[in-house]
Amino acid sequence: MSQSRHYPTRPIIGVGAVVFKGASVLLIQRSKPPKIGEWSLPGGAQDLGETASAAASREVLEETGVHADIIGLLDVVDYIEPDESHAIRHHYTLVDYLARWTAGEPKAASDARKAQWVALDDLDDVPLWSETRRIILLGAARLGDL
Repeated sequence: MSQSRHYPTRPIIGVGAVVFKGASVLLIQRSKPPKIGEWSLPGGAQDLGETASAAASREVLEETGVHADIIGLLDVVDYIEPDESHAIRHHYTLVDYLARWTAGEPKAASDARKAQWVALDDLDDVPLWSETRRIILLGAARLGDL
C-alpha cells in the first residue's frame, strides 16, 4: 500500500547524492513539489528491496544521465512543510550520500527540469534550500579530508 506524498501519515524516505566533479557539484532544477522550480541535489524514492546507496546511484543516473561512485553516507536531513493550518503537507527524511563523478554529462530527465554542474564558488548565485547548501559544503569539506 503506497501512501500519499501530500499530507502523509508518516515520513517518506528519500535519497540524494552530492556528486562532485572537481570543484563543481551536480544540481537539478526540480519539476515536482515540494520546492518545484528550485535547485536541488539529484535524488528520489528508494524502491522496495533496494539499498539506500543503490537508490542514490540509480536516481542520479535517471535524473541526470551521470554515472557516479558512491563514497559513503554524508548526512540525514528532514524536510517538514506544514500548511497554513499547521497540518503536515510534506515530510521527507532524506538520506544524502557523497559521490564522485565517473562518466556522463548532465542531461535533465525523469523528475528534473534542468541538470548541470555548478562551481562551488557560484553556489551563492543559485536558489537553494539552506540544508541543501549545508550538505554540499559538508561534502566538499569531507572530500578535502579524504
